[in-house]
Amino acid sequence: MATIKLRDDHIRLCQALKAAGVAGSGTDAKFMIKDGLVKVNGETEYQRGKKLYDGDTVLCNGETIEIVK
Repeated sequence: MATIKLRDDHIRLCQALKAAGVAGSGTDAKFMIKDGLVKVNGETEYQRGKKLYDGDTVLCNGETIEIVK
């Protein structure tokens, strides 16, 4: 499980995937999201600009990413 510590009040989904090392680039993250491979709090998410806040959990390619303040 990867943990991302927020510097501000939120982080965008695409940025979180890159920061956690799940996506090698923004383009990779964009296609993962577009192809329905990313779940936020258990729901498939298709918005790459989705704002993630403290307590949110992302699942992608078997990797869990936890967002913490």
